[in-house]
Amino acid sequence: MGRKGTVKRMSSASLPEAKPEPGEAMPDRWTRSQDHFTRFTDLIKQELDDETQLVEERWTTWTKGRLAASGLALFDLTGRARGRFFGDDVLVFEARDGGRMPEHRFTPGDIVLISRSKPWTEKVVEGVVLDRGPTRLRVVVKDRPKDLRKGTWRLDRGANRVAHDRMHEALIAFHSTEGDGGTVLRDVLLANVLDINQNAALPPEIRGGPRGPSGPPPSMAGLNPSQRAAVETAMHQRLTLIQGPPGTGKTHTAVRLLRALAEKGAGPILATAESNVAVDNLLEGLLDAGVKALRIGRPVKVREPLRMATLDAVLERHPLQEELAMARDDERQMKQALGSLKGKEKGLMHRDINLTRKEIQEMERRMTESILDEAEVICATTIGCGHRLLTHRKFPIVLMDEATQASEPSALVPIVKGCRQLVLVGDHQQLPPTVVSRRAEDGGLNRSLFERLIACGLASCMLTTQYRMHPVLREFPSARFYQNRLEDGCEATERPAPAGFLWPNWDKPMAFVPVDGVEEEDEEGKSRSNRDEAAKVLTVVTDLLAMGDLTPQDIGVVTPYNGQVRLLNDLFMQAGGRETGERFEGLEIKSVDGYQGREKEVIVFSTVRANDRGEVGFLADHRRLNVAITRARRGLVVLGHPATLRYHPDWRAYLDWADESGLFAWHVSHA
Repeated sequence: MGRKGTVKRMSSASLPEAKPEPGEAMPDRWTRSQDHFTRFTDLIKQELDDETQLVEERWTTWTKGRLAASGLALFDLTGRARGRFFGDDVLVFEARDGGRMPEHRFTPGDIVLISRSKPWTEKVVEGVVLDRGPTRLRVVVKDRPKDLRKGTWRLDRGANRVAHDRMHEALIAFHSTEGDGGTVLRDVLLANVLDINQNAALPPEIRGGPRGPSGPPPSMAGLNPSQRAAVETAMHQRLTLIQGPPGTGKTHTAVRLLRALAEKGAGPILATAESNVAVDNLLEGLLDAGVKALRIGRPVKVREPLRMATLDAVLERHPLQEELAMARDDERQMKQALGSLKGKEKGLMHRDINLTRKEIQEMERRMTESILDEAEVICATTIGCGHRLLTHRKFPIVLMDEATQASEPSALVPIVKGCRQLVLVGDHQQLPPTVVSRRAEDGGLNRSLFERLIACGLASCMLTTQYRMHPVLREFPSARFYQNRLEDGCEATERPAPAGFLWPNWDKPMAFVPVDGVEEEDEEGKSRSNRDEAAKVLTVVTDLLAMGDLTPQDIGVVTPYNGQVRLLNDLFMQAGGRETGERFEGLEIKSVDGYQGREKEVIVFSTVRANDRGEVGFLADHRRLNVAITRARRGLVVLGHPATLRYHPDWRAYLDWADESGLFAWHVSHA
């Protein structure tokens, strides 16, 4: 690449280590099973305790104004029931005056707690956000609150105890020597083996013998050489890491591997990922590839076009559904007749009701089992794999996409389902697992199983052809984070520089816009914003849209800080709004962490930090830099304060590269 020597590579030795607990570093290899169990049991308890404490602290010490400003609670809402969603009630919450809802952070799939005014003293109802609009929020609940239409309601973001419980059960199963749960891969996953690569390369012992699935070799058409090598390797060994740098087709490769395994009759296969979005991407690819895939989990958390593949939706279409409806009618009629009966007749009716209930439960069980049996691939989130429906099922083959976003205990939930062949797909140079508790993070909970195995020397299959970025956008991340191994699967002519922005070099659609702004700390002291940068972001986006080359849906605004996300939301709302029918409809403004796995034609990245102390905070993690600068297809605009950013070696290298490539946009700074 041009001026290749100006980009310093990052060697594996210089990667930041997981922060140790005071006095005790997180080991790469675990020679004692008990130590692993104790360490992670403590860490997930710390995570739950701190997350719960955080929610309770907000409830009891924050003012309504502070909660509302943070977007973590909504007040004075009216409620009404509006239809059903796969058997559950849909509740609609609106502002009391019927006007626009205030800015908030409730998104589809979020767990919400519904109360009157003081959730810490009331019996709260838990729900899941179905969707949101400018004037309403729709929430799906299993139990409808009483007197829904009377008075007003409050909504809060809640903590997730289910995740803790399932991770704890998985840790117990992983280390248990009794029963047939757990996994035969325990020793290699603990790296408690003589040669980890030799052990991982052993053929999976599936179906009574040390061999892989039988059948004709899978078709490799449509795969590039590195993708083909990854699929072939994963087909024949019991533990495989597939590293997919940005834009290299991680999920496409995972889907092709799953299809190949399914075609060989290797099911049942469990396909999983940490987030609902990532599982939906796997499911969509599998359905498009003609694989019989089934989604486990609440339909409300699944993307709308894919809900027909959820267990609930397939159950509704089951041939026994009519017979089940008749049995339920019989049960309902018997219950209605109870009131007019006495003595022996009443006792006999109770017996008949109980028998009918058992008959209904047995019919539901048989229907569910038959649907699970027929699926070639079952898709669920890592925590969702702990669902009671899968309790007694074994999955010899497990594939985990976005594996570097799952904490180790979360990754174990699907693995302890009898896994004998494991494929972890991810990229340890992108963002790590999200951890709420600082204590748990310091103890190493934010280090994925994938990353730990890499640290133990387990070789990965790297995908090396990227199809997303203009070649100039690939230059820096390839040299700095991927040993210059990335190749371009697209030409510069296929990614023309978007009109509407004065690029320093129209052949290289990347620009660093120096902004001499000042960062501000929010009232919580937890987040930061930068008004000068936010104003410049608004100008850049407005100019990009003015030429008609792009729509708002083509542009992503990214920043490391939620404080800046809130400020940008306010600015764009005042400048025309982002809701349906408004000027910036479809424009996405998210944190870097919310953009992993995503892409846009153009990314506008606001770095926020500007101080004379050289403090860069979140930006110090090279993985956040890598994710932010690898989301764009046609153009990238980075706004920041060079003097502050240069204090950090990765940012200094990036700014040096941009400067030497002539990509500083001083003319935009002074416009």
